[in-house]
Amino acid sequence: MERLAERLDAPLSLIARILLSVLFLMAGLAQIGDVRGFAERLAQEGVPIMLGGLVFWFLILSGLLLILAAATRPVALGQSGFCLASGLLAYGDLAEPTDMTMLLKNISLTGGYLALALHGPGRYSFDAWLAGCE
Repeated sequence: MERLAERLDAPLSLIARILLSVLFLMAGLAQIGDVRGFAERLAQEGVPIMLGGLVFWFLILSGLLLILAAATRPVALGQSGFCLASGLLAYGDLAEPTDMTMLLKNISLTGGYLALALHGPGRYSFDAWLAGCE
């Protein structure tokens, strides 16, 4: 089993990293035509409107950085914090079954991002390429 894990580590790390990045990248791209409206919707949830633009750029840039695996560990830590905080802010009505499900989804994603931060990006990554150049 160890040999199989070693053989699959690089490709599965790449696939996992891409799958984890899709959430952030697609969420950001979905707002690209109306960043102001996005910021206003966040303000209705209690997020200062000034942070709406920053959230938009965080979604886009962190998703891209994760796909490329550039600064993977800090990006994954940031995404884990974002998932947990946004889940707690947006899905606080635990008596509502949908909120509970969505909060648990965010908590699970937080675990995935923390595992990525711990494991690192794998061999097929910009981070690994940079490490080899030193």
